Amino acid sequence: MVTIDDSIRTHNVNKLETTPILKLILQMSLPPLISMFMQFSYNLVDCMFVAQIGEKALAAVSLVFPITTLMLSLAIGMGVGINVLISSKLGQKKQNEANNVVTNGIIITSIVGMIMNVCVYFIAKPFISSFTLDREIFDLAMIYLRTFSFAGIPCAVHICIQKIIQGTGNMIAPMCFQIGGVIFNFTFDPIFIFGLFGFPQLGVRGAAIASVGGYTFSMVLAFYVLIFRKQKVKIIIKDFRLDFKIAKDIFILGFPSFIMNALGAFMTYFANIFLVKYSTTAVAFFGAYFKIQQVIIMTLNGLIQGCIPIMSYNFGAKKEKRIREAFRLGTIIGVVLTSFSAVILWLFPENILLTFKASQDMMSFGIYALRVMSVSYVFAAISTMVASFMQSVRKVGYSIVINLLRQCILLIPCMWLLSEMIGIVGIWWSFIVAEVGTVIISVLVYIKKKVIF
Repeated sequence: MVTIDDSIRTHNVNKLETTPILKLILQMSLPPLISMFMQFSYNLVDCMFVAQIGEKALAAVSLVFPITTLMLSLAIGMGVGINVLISSKLGQKKQNEANNVVTNGIIITSIVGMIMNVCVYFIAKPFISSFTLDREIFDLAMIYLRTFSFAGIPCAVHICIQKIIQGTGNMIAPMCFQIGGVIFNFTFDPIFIFGLFGFPQLGVRGAAIASVGGYTFSMVLAFYVLIFRKQKVKIIIKDFRLDFKIAKDIFILGFPSFIMNALGAFMTYFANIFLVKYSTTAVAFFGAYFKIQQVIIMTLNGLIQGCIPIMSYNFGAKKEKRIREAFRLGTIIGVVLTSFSAVILWLFPENILLTFKASQDMMSFGIYALRVMSVSYVFAAISTMVASFMQSVRKVGYSIVINLLRQCILLIPCMWLLSEMIGIVGIWWSFIVAEVGTVIISVLVYIKKKVIF
């Protein structure tokens, strides 16, 4: 007699073990690629509308971006940890354990989201005051960040469910509820900011409220999809118990992804320290640029989130050839994707900056800066794929080191050294230097670690 669980296992085997890798990558990567693009478009959309208020408003939102990025990075890190764990359990044909991960994951991310909410609300004042003495920028940044802090729980939970469903091979549903949240944010951003259709004019507070609302709407849709639509995993209530080993595994497996995303926040923090010496315009520009960069890099991350379940599942099923092929094809697609993005930034920097209402002062250095930094994306695709490969085959330490090299160990010293040597231009060139150095080390690590099992 064939049970429901048996049919689910057969379906998983057919898709993740037998489907041609290129087709599988496209099927599993395109939806999360779009989802990740949408995920990081929240802040990009906020900046585009906030820039219409004025350069100080843009600078204020740019200053708090490291904190909002940390919140999102922690949520994504936990989600990826849950994703890897569920994919691996399904690959080992352990359906009940996969369901247990689902319930534990939702509870754990809810708790972490609540902690994020409280922490961000109370660290807002000392964090912002460390950057600026301008009272207007300080007040605007405080309003935005303290309002945005309430996104902690809905952001963490909806990303958790997104990664849960992606871990089963279903990439369409997560994309849909992600798009729903972005549409909410995009619709209500101008309404709340500028007071359209009878709503009060809330300025930067309105931008933050629209973002919180978008995350909340995505969370509601995510619960609906998980509970009321047929999925390969489910929430279990009967005989449920909080499993601290699962919590530990979630944080360990998701830590490289957290590092990859969170280091961008630390990098922005240090970049702002260097740039504020030149002008608040330089800070405003970098805030706008970094949101563009995050959309591009997180789109790459969407490709990776499609590749990780494939590599993780086949690692659990001990199919090394498919793991290697997924890595190879994923790297090629990543390089093509980032090369296209770099070409767009290289050809149309002025048009892109005008969407942020850039002043002539910002244009004077921003066009050159966009062109220089965009070249680094191609190298980032290679090193990021190597890090994801190491994460999927449980060599987490190597994955962490690669991400640290990209955005901290090599980049920050390069920023300092080159800015001291050639001024603000050195900050732009430091991105290329750090990415090239990381690629060389990443390739050497991959060649050395030939044995997976």
